[in-house]
Amino acid sequence: MEKFAVFRIGNEDFGVSINRVVEILKSQKIHSLPELPDFISGVINVRGDVIPLLDLRLRFGIQSSSKKGRIIVVRLEKEKIGLFADEIDEIISFAPEEMIAPPSIFKGLKTEYLTGLGKKEDRIIILLDIDRLLTSEEKIILKESAGLIEEKDAGTGKTT
Repeated sequence: MEKFAVFRIGNEDFGVSINRVVEILKSQKIHSLPELPDFISGVINVRGDVIPLLDLRLRFGIQSSSKKGRIIVVRLEKEKIGLFADEIDEIISFAPEEMIAPPSIFKGLKTEYLTGLGKKEDRIIILLDIDRLLTSEEKIILKESAGLIEEKDAGTGKTT
C-alpha cells in the first residue's frame, strides 16, 4: 500500500506520495521575482526558508475560480518546493492493483508529470511525479533566484 496526499485543483484530484510531503500551509504572502517561468508564482518564506511556489493550475492549464488555496511543501531532490492547490482533501492508500499507468493522452497533461492514476471507488486521482514537474533548466533557474533572494536578505538583515 502506498499513501498519497490528495488535493484538488479545479475539478481534478491529484495525489503526491506522502513520503515527499514536508508540510501543508495556509496561503502565504507570495514574493514575486523577475524572469521566473510563468507557472512559478514566486517564493514564500517559511521559517527562514525561501521556497519557490509552483502553481499547478498554471502548469497544467486548469481553470479554477478559487482565490484562496493551500500550499503543499514537498521535497524535490534536496530542495523544497511549494505546490499551490485549491484545497487539500485527504490521505489515501492505494494497493498496487488500484494504480494504473496513465494513458498516453490524458486531459492535456503531459504523461511525464505522472506516475500513474489511482482508482478508488468511482474516483480517479492523478498521481504526480514530483521529480519531473520541473525540467533541469527550470530547477537551475529556481536555485539561482532563491540564492539572489537570500543574498539580498543577508545584506539588509530583512527577511522576505
